[in-house]
Amino acid sequence: MGINFNELKKKAQDALSKNSDKVEQGLDKASGFAKSKFGNKSDQIDNATKKAKEFLHKNAGGEGGGQPGQGGPQTPPPNPPQNP
Repeated sequence: MGINFNELKKKAQDALSKNSDKVEQGLDKASGFAKSKFGNKSDQIDNATKKAKEFLHKNAGGEGGGQPGQGGPQTPPPNPPQNP
């Protein structure tokens, strides 16, 4: 008898969708702690936190699970650098 990875994925998505606000609070708390220890890296910490939240919202399940073309939340493309 093998592991049903699709079932595990579904359970993880369900848990994320039901608790995404708590996970997001945890990310904010971890980010604040990391900034208190490594304040000179705050831009990188903020960037990592942002990416983790985007991943959370894309993979929380629900309508379409964030898959392109399936009605899930979409992340807009980054703005290109502006020349001064």
